[in-house]
Amino acid sequence: MKNLVQFIVVLSLIFATSCKQEQMKIDIDAPVAEKIPKKLEKHGDVRIDNYYWMRLTDEQKNATTPDEHTQKVLDYLNAENSYYDTITAHTKQFKEDLFQEMKGRIKEDDESVPYKSNGYFYITRYETGGQYPIYARKKGSLEAEEEILFDVNKMAEGFDYYALRGLNVSEDNKIASFAVDTVSRRQYVIQFKNLETGEIYPDKIENTTGGATWANDNKTVFYTKKDPVTLRSETIYKHVLGTDASDDEVVFHEKDETFDTFVYKTKSKKYIMVGSYSTLTQEYQALDANNPNDALRVIQPRTRGLEYSVSHYKDHFYILTNKDDAKNFKLMKTPEDKTSMENWVDVIPHRDDTLLEDISIFKEYLVLEERTNGLNKIRIKRWDDTADYYLPFDEETYSVGVYNNSDFDTDIIRYGYNSFTTPASVIDFKMSDRSKEIKKEQEVLGGKFDKNNYISERLWIKARDGKEVAVSIVRRKDTKLSADTPLLLYAYGSYGYTVPDGFSTTRLSLLDRGFVYGLAHIRGSQYLGRQWYEDGKLFNKMNTFTDFIDAGKGLIEKGYTSADHLYASGGSAGGLLMGGVVNMSPEIFNGVIAAVPFVDVMTTMLDTSIPLTTSEYDEWGNPNEKEYYDYMLSYSPYDQVAAQEYPNMLVTTGLHDSQVQYYEPAKWVAKLREYKTDSNVLLMHTNMEAGHGGASGRFNALKETARDYAFFLDLEGIKK
Repeated sequence: MKNLVQFIVVLSLIFATSCKQEQMKIDIDAPVAEKIPKKLEKHGDVRIDNYYWMRLTDEQKNATTPDEHTQKVLDYLNAENSYYDTITAHTKQFKEDLFQEMKGRIKEDDESVPYKSNGYFYITRYETGGQYPIYARKKGSLEAEEEILFDVNKMAEGFDYYALRGLNVSEDNKIASFAVDTVSRRQYVIQFKNLETGEIYPDKIENTTGGATWANDNKTVFYTKKDPVTLRSETIYKHVLGTDASDDEVVFHEKDETFDTFVYKTKSKKYIMVGSYSTLTQEYQALDANNPNDALRVIQPRTRGLEYSVSHYKDHFYILTNKDDAKNFKLMKTPEDKTSMENWVDVIPHRDDTLLEDISIFKEYLVLEERTNGLNKIRIKRWDDTADYYLPFDEETYSVGVYNNSDFDTDIIRYGYNSFTTPASVIDFKMSDRSKEIKKEQEVLGGKFDKNNYISERLWIKARDGKEVAVSIVRRKDTKLSADTPLLLYAYGSYGYTVPDGFSTTRLSLLDRGFVYGLAHIRGSQYLGRQWYEDGKLFNKMNTFTDFIDAGKGLIEKGYTSADHLYASGGSAGGLLMGGVVNMSPEIFNGVIAAVPFVDVMTTMLDTSIPLTTSEYDEWGNPNEKEYYDYMLSYSPYDQVAAQEYPNMLVTTGLHDSQVQYYEPAKWVAKLREYKTDSNVLLMHTNMEAGHGGASGRFNALKETARDYAFFLDLEGIKK
């Protein structure tokens, strides 16, 4: 027996030595990027960027025959992909199993709840095996014959990437505008289809945001074009069907490079609205939808710091605004013919404890979407003030939102509800008698899901400055909490966007394998109102990083996990978050995924030719001003990479990303390889056909989720 024990010990030592040697081999085989120093100087500060050479223009990326430099960059990205494939080869079957498992929970032949608009019921459905949706409608009733508008599966044949958006039908129901992106740069080509004959008109409008807004004459549309370099949405055009798009008239050009512009029609169908927006300021202009050749008239001239949006009802415009220091917003109204803000009067006053997020207008009712203490609320109010009440929701944490309410003259409001443990439901609520009908509950196939097997809760963890940060948690009831429990912590934390506490069929693949999932509602979102956002941007941005770190430490202190089993993920601005926290507190995470991460903050925000730069000065700061430069430099992940140990990391990106250029994560990974002092795994995967949103097609997207989950599960030693 003693000899057997000794044999096992020796065998274990041999295995451990073998693993270390294999890890050393992995480190040697990792791609090593060439260092070509580039001097970057601002405000007397000099930065040396050894990997600036990885940057390619769109023309270089899309060239039929790459030049020498382009080929060098592509070779490096492909080398990283090959390295990823080699290191994760042992998880190949596991990733396929995860994908099939996730796919098996989806009802493949699914369809949306029909919604009624202008006499037709519109339906989006999927067929078994289909990657893309089919858009259809039925005239008058759901028993009518189905009319297929677009079968995106057929349209996408032959394309590596295909996205259709902007489906909008003319007021006479005869023509549909639609837009297509086959590159994943979010530059859409608008086209038109005759829904009676099936003819695709020759009209093609390139380099747009994708949306087209119909005037009431059924032949004129308004749309937004982008700057071809910065991709800033800068110009509103007017197009008449049957004419050459090169002759389209400019309706409005947004000259201020810190603003973008857009166009839409009011629910009343009376006005075409042109909006201009920056992070802190908005401005709206209107024209009569019955007279598309009229000139625009300004609702309220832009005033820095004044935010507002516009709806229309009867003879008034309704203004959702922060006017008069209404930080959490209030609702005001003004006559159609007296629209400047001195004429605005309160409808729903400002409240310190409640954020007014949105409104929906009906003939007899006003519907308000609010947020109090982090939780969504829906408030129903009759215009005649005979009723004013909230819809009841019982779970400790949940997500609810109003949508697809295009009918104006109805007493039925449609909303969606789900939570960490409750699959999504679409509910029609009759505002007159307060009855409700569940139109659809999300099906979770596979025969294994029972919501009673899961539990969610909301923790409040004290940050270093005393603020309480909410963390929403979900796990299986039979998952025991201890230092050995794996926990994945997610967050975003920018632009005031609040990540909802929503259900996920894919997340079950983690929960059923013993993971706990946490969503940290850190500053930079509006979870606790507008001030929560203000406290996580500009000179307060550091709070976003420290809130996440403190949430992780708090979970460890509460016994939910330990540093050996705590994982983190975030994408885009959430990828910036990941970059910041691994520089500041790498020791509390075992593994991190940074998806399409915005990590080269300084170089990007100093380059006005890059998309999103000028329009985001009010979010991050303008580094052309030294005070902002110094502060942004203090957290810029690429610039703050240090000679220290880092967690195991997977970084993902897309070659055609228009939001965060692929070379930001590529440079970051190269620099991390140069500086990090540990033997932990560092991987990068570039989707060579996709952009910021990843793969198109519902199944291809699942494969990317399976890839990410396999990374975390493999680090935990979970192989199946």
